[in-house]
Amino acid sequence: LSLILFCLGLVGVMMRRNFITVLMSLELMFNAVNLNLIAFALMNDSIDGHIFALFVIAIAAAEVGVGLAMVLLIYRNRKSIALDELSELKG
Repeated sequence: LSLILFCLGLVGVMMRRNFITVLMSLELMFNAVNLNLIAFALMNDSIDGHIFALFVIAIAAAEVGVGLAMVLLIYRNRKSIALDELSELKG
């Protein structure tokens, strides 16, 4: 199940052109990692997987905050959030 969720998230990141859809696909990938961490922690009778899952949840929350701030700024300047039209993010 974790592999399927991760692959669906990866396909969503690689194929989508909408910035919000890419962020949702990243969240799906984070949830797949959390599912895997919890499953291995339960299999090994360890608490380490639960602790790492909490860290991943915190990182995902920070990613959502930064990502949505970027979406708002890009939309304010460009009136579109299509990833194909963005050239400002190139170095």
